[in-house]
Amino acid sequence: MEIERKFTIKKLPDDLTSYPCHIIEQAYLNTEPVVRVRRQDEDYYLTYKGKGLLAREEYNLPLNRPSYEHLRQKADGNLISKRRYLIPCDPYTIELDIFEPPFSPLIIAEVEFPSIEEAQNFSVPDWFDQDVTNDPAYHNSTMSRQEFD
Repeated sequence: MEIERKFTIKKLPDDLTSYPCHIIEQAYLNTEPVVRVRRQDEDYYLTYKGKGLLAREEYNLPLNRPSYEHLRQKADGNLISKRRYLIPCDPYTIELDIFEPPFSPLIIAEVEFPSIEEAQNFSVPDWFDQDVTNDPAYHNSTMSRQEFD
């Protein structure tokens, strides 16, 4: 079960480059239910996500690089590329996603929780802006279907 809140941000942390960073590329084979392939640095996954916004099922299966590349070619819509910074926020970790074109300058902060109660009681850092957890427009699967001129 994935329990996660998403936020836009007011400003980037001053010391952003001091945090660990991953390069992520993902493509969607299906959006209902969500089935995606992801490359995170040199690791590859096939992911299934159930319905829901704050909480939903999520299963990750490891892939090898040739399988990832084969499945990525089968995907519809936009390929999503982003840099993910991992920022400690005791006892949680903020995953700060800085999107590449065509989605830049979008930046989203995500925080995962072990329970819905903890998610609802989370003290939001002052550099966070709007809570967009319940806005499907900020889900990567929705973004993968966005059209650009």
